[in-house]
Amino acid sequence: MEAAINEGKAKYCLEMLEVSKNFPGVKALNKVTLQIKPGEVHALLGENGAGKSTLMKILSGQYSPDEGKIIYLDEEIKIKNSSEAIKLGISMIHQELSPLKDMTVAENLFIGREPRKKGLLNKKKMNEKATEYLKEYELDVKVNSKVRELNIAQMQMLEIIRAATYNSEIVIMDEPTSSLTDEEVRILFRTIRSLQSHGVSIIYISHRIEEIFEIADRATVFRDGQYIGTKIVDETDRDELISMMVGRSVEDIFPKVNTVIKEKILEVKNLTRSNVFKDVSFDLRRGEILGFAGLIGAGRSEVMNSIFGIDKSTSGEILLEGEPVSIKNPRAAIGHGIGYVTEDRKGNGLVLIHSVLENISLPTLSRINKGVVLNKRTEMERGTEYIKKLNVKTPAPRTPAGSLSGGNQQKLVIAKWMMAKPRILILDEPTRGIDVGAKAEIYTLMCKLVAEGMAIILISSEMPEVMSMCDRLIVMGNGRIKAEFSRQEILDKEITQEKVLSVAIGGEKGE
Repeated sequence: MEAAINEGKAKYCLEMLEVSKNFPGVKALNKVTLQIKPGEVHALLGENGAGKSTLMKILSGQYSPDEGKIIYLDEEIKIKNSSEAIKLGISMIHQELSPLKDMTVAENLFIGREPRKKGLLNKKKMNEKATEYLKEYELDVKVNSKVRELNIAQMQMLEIIRAATYNSEIVIMDEPTSSLTDEEVRILFRTIRSLQSHGVSIIYISHRIEEIFEIADRATVFRDGQYIGTKIVDETDRDELISMMVGRSVEDIFPKVNTVIKEKILEVKNLTRSNVFKDVSFDLRRGEILGFAGLIGAGRSEVMNSIFGIDKSTSGEILLEGEPVSIKNPRAAIGHGIGYVTEDRKGNGLVLIHSVLENISLPTLSRINKGVVLNKRTEMERGTEYIKKLNVKTPAPRTPAGSLSGGNQQKLVIAKWMMAKPRILILDEPTRGIDVGAKAEIYTLMCKLVAEGMAIILISSEMPEVMSMCDRLIVMGNGRIKAEFSRQEILDKEITQEKVLSVAIGGEKGE
């Protein structure tokens, strides 16, 4: 283990020294150290469960440390709650968004610090100031819109703007780009550099390694709740950081293997949903991973929602093994052997207050029940089997799903569909917000499933993911299929990420 970087004369605005935190059955942090300089972007890296978010929750006042000390602006401090952290000049943008959706954009921006006149809310001033912030940070929404009218990316930018305008000394960003388009990421990076120029320090948590080399000055790596080391970003590389994170060399995180692709299992013909997508046609074969690429808003998830019976299509036809089927709801889709890992694992994929075991069992309750009574012994046996198969790290099968790390929650969502044994598995952004080690596990699992005869549809905004893992790649834009590419075209370098992006934004195949 490397010693923490300490350059002698370097002045730190924040030092978290020898910090430990225990939860029942889990040592989340074991004497970790983090040192932050004024005006730097400091990346905090590690697999899910490494302790990054736990340390940041201590810094933002949500948890109290069991050991260690925090030195902030040359004084040792104890942060009792989130409000106290904000008053000290420490704000945090959480990975899991929590805006007040029935309030307006302006109200969300100024919650807890509303401008007042003679003790009353000065709504005019609040809206004027909010308009300035939205213009400055290039978020094109109206200040009086309800937040629930915004998409996930817009909500993410709203949270970033709120944190950036607290006049903070330190801003913690936990996976801030997980729901952003490339253009929105560029805006975010401009915002970060602007904050830097005013002496604000950014603690930046991301699983997108390429972002670290674009935006960060230094990077600290945690593994299994322990401090591994700190590197100057310009003096390291991707492989070294990944090796520090996972404890082993990662030559290739995309373990795609060629499988025998068999007969058609799914055919979609001219599927249309008014004002959303139009004339979408494609087929899927057993043993195949079929990729869908495109920008946010291209219509990929909306097509899958119709196939799975979440939303009703206006016209078109779905055939399974050559036979037309009517899928009016998700129950019918499950009955036809279709599983769906949605992009929003928190909102739609899991019931967070329920246990790991209960979540795994949800799609297959009818097979576990004895009449109308749940067979708890069978549930435990089958659930435990899939917890082991997917290496879901949980203190116990009855642990609430909400207490698991992001990567383990994602594996849990996949586990529940594996237990249901679908013929077709739709994976919508299956590796969003999870670490490189967990990604590799999911990719390996995908290869294993198609080798056993399952058919997989993979939707991903990460271009290397779809281009490396898929047998065919469909590109969508503006609710239509723009092009289809073969794996061989990608392997032969005839089709590059740039060409796929060009098609997605309106170009023609091969431009």
